[in-house]
Amino acid sequence: MTSYLHMGFHTIAMMMTLNSSPKDTHVSAHISEYLVDILSGMIPETKSQQAAQYKRHLSTISNSQTPNSTMAKTTELSKDTRNKIVDLHQAGKTESAIGKQLGVKKSTVGAIIRKWKTNKTTDNVPRSGAPRKISPHGVKMITRTVSKNPRTTWGDPVNNLQRAGTKVTKATISNTLRRQGLKSCSARRVPLLKPVHVRARLKFAREHLDDPEEDWENVIWSDETKIELFAKNSTCRVWRRKNAELHPENTIPTVKHGGGNIMLWGCFSAKGPGRLIRVKERMNGAMYREILSKNLLPSARALKMKRGWVFQHDNDPKHTARATKEWLRKKHFKVLEWPSQSPDLNPIENLWRELKIRVAQRQPQNITALEEICMEEWAKLPAT
Repeated sequence: MTSYLHMGFHTIAMMMTLNSSPKDTHVSAHISEYLVDILSGMIPETKSQQAAQYKRHLSTISNSQTPNSTMAKTTELSKDTRNKIVDLHQAGKTESAIGKQLGVKKSTVGAIIRKWKTNKTTDNVPRSGAPRKISPHGVKMITRTVSKNPRTTWGDPVNNLQRAGTKVTKATISNTLRRQGLKSCSARRVPLLKPVHVRARLKFAREHLDDPEEDWENVIWSDETKIELFAKNSTCRVWRRKNAELHPENTIPTVKHGGGNIMLWGCFSAKGPGRLIRVKERMNGAMYREILSKNLLPSARALKMKRGWVFQHDNDPKHTARATKEWLRKKHFKVLEWPSQSPDLNPIENLWRELKIRVAQRQPQNITALEEICMEEWAKLPAT
């Protein structure tokens, strides 16, 4: 009996996939007769007979299908037809007469006339859609909560509304807040600022607020950065199929502590990148001054900086040491006064990010290759 039931269930499934029209009563009759036979045990018991009987029923159903048995999707009446319906209605004709004249169902004619009486037009009006699950008061409550505490998690408003008797999903909360101009984003990482840092940054901004663009084009920006061999320097997106996330071509190899790194010093201006060198030892004041003496002036000449160009570096102790300041003064370098804790103000950070993305895409396998690739990609950076 179990095998019969399985066959009957398959037959029902076949009937559903064929989308037979309710008008095809002979198809329904075959299905009903077959199910009755199953339940009454009248189908022969041998497997071959079962299979033959099953095939005959499927064949009957398939052959019974006609092109007209599948219900066609109704099309919307044209605007001209809708206007004719209204004109004939105003002329005093009945809905039945209008339907016969235009070949339209009476119910459709009635719906268009009612719509015209309500909206004074036959054009489609905006549909209201499903009602909002969250009341206006609930929207205000959610908006106020996340505005006061931007770190509010999805679960908090969902649980609050559920306690109030409204069950919603995270997507509903997200859509509601988006309509209020609020979007969930990753928090930006910024330097930790003390009040003294805030005052210094504000002072710097006010002093240079009205500087012309030409002044900034005459600045050489400099900084050091560390690039790790297998660091997560950037997000790499790949096209892959389901369950293929661990295929080698879809992964980024990582090792503990980045697998080694190199320290770089570089500079650039609005005219393009300057020199880039690797710092192979622990940098101190003397080494920093040696780097500047061998690379700063050559970079300025290569970039064709104007007379009176300005040098920028941050407030690292090696940069602000008395010996370094004296060396810069003797060389007659004009130094841009820089507020502490302000790496985010230095445009060279954008250059470092671009360099790290390019290096990560080439996937160097050792420190030597890492240095070579860094130099190659730095040379490829566009001048503008």
